[in-house]
Amino acid sequence: MKQFTLNNFVRKNILALQPYISFRDHNEFSNPVLLDANESPFGECNRYPDSTQKKLKNKLSEFKNISSNQIAVGNGSDELIDLIIKIFCEPKKDSILMMNPSFAMYGFYATINENTVVKLDLDEDFQIKKEEFLKVTQNIQTKIFFLCSPNNPTGNSLEDIEFYIQNFDGIVVVDEAYIEFSDQKSSLELLEKYSNLIVLQTFSKAWGMAGARVGIAYASEEIIKLINTVKAPYNVNYLSQELVLNVIDNKDQFNQNLNNIFEEREWLKNEFQGISCITKVFPTHANFFLIEFEDVEKVYENLLDKEVLTSKRTPQIPNCIRINIGNRDENILLIQALKQCETYKV
Repeated sequence: MKQFTLNNFVRKNILALQPYISFRDHNEFSNPVLLDANESPFGECNRYPDSTQKKLKNKLSEFKNISSNQIAVGNGSDELIDLIIKIFCEPKKDSILMMNPSFAMYGFYATINENTVVKLDLDEDFQIKKEEFLKVTQNIQTKIFFLCSPNNPTGNSLEDIEFYIQNFDGIVVVDEAYIEFSDQKSSLELLEKYSNLIVLQTFSKAWGMAGARVGIAYASEEIIKLINTVKAPYNVNYLSQELVLNVIDNKDQFNQNLNNIFEEREWLKNEFQGISCITKVFPTHANFFLIEFEDVEKVYENLLDKEVLTSKRTPQIPNCIRINIGNRDENILLIQALKQCETYKV
């Protein structure tokens, strides 16, 4: 990759944009009388949340050993994906690059922003074909490359992520929503080396906080400033910030829950071996399995009839269903339902 100059990739109107600044959040007061924001003086949640999320960023800075100036907090990772596209991609002009199959929301937000979505088909092991990647990036100019590792919906970790960061002339976003379930090293350790890198993580998966909707972006200070300029002023509510602060402090509970998921993942993997309607269980580094079935439509409908909700991935991934790892009671019900599915032979 040639020398990276951030401003060459940012939309000109974004460079000229002035961020919304909450006077209250950017100043220190000892005992203020809060009459500046048209809030009610009554109620338990009557004040606007800290728009800069200072406490949460400082906590994450300690936890991840990364400067708080390199951290942006979003209303879920979805908001951050949307903001990144808006910052770098000119509507009706620019393109993004993404893996296929992968998390659909990259393409969703690009399409909303009227950007072209270029897809790289993965090989039979759900890895990127390096030759195809180099060919596509040489022939098509794309602004952002979204990498998901471990990948959703396939569950596997990508090999040699640094190769794609080095060889992409633009912004590389590594989405690590499932990184806690993997033994793969986080791309956070590459941030100081690559100024075109953004790493996304979330509290929705391993941390068990999907309802709080809190996603995190880690990047250079310059990129974080752009995200903070474009984001809504109070994008993460007070309750969510407090919940996440508390869960970070409760590391013992987090580790226990994570170990339980690892145990259930292994238990399910063993149980799947004795089920005749399953033709393949793909390797996973996430909290779900991608499973190929002999008659996927029949299996899916039978599970649905028993109110076992799963994610059908066929026809994009032929004959496959993505199945989340639940607690033991939920997993027993899943196995019972799968064993009741009749096999279909041609």
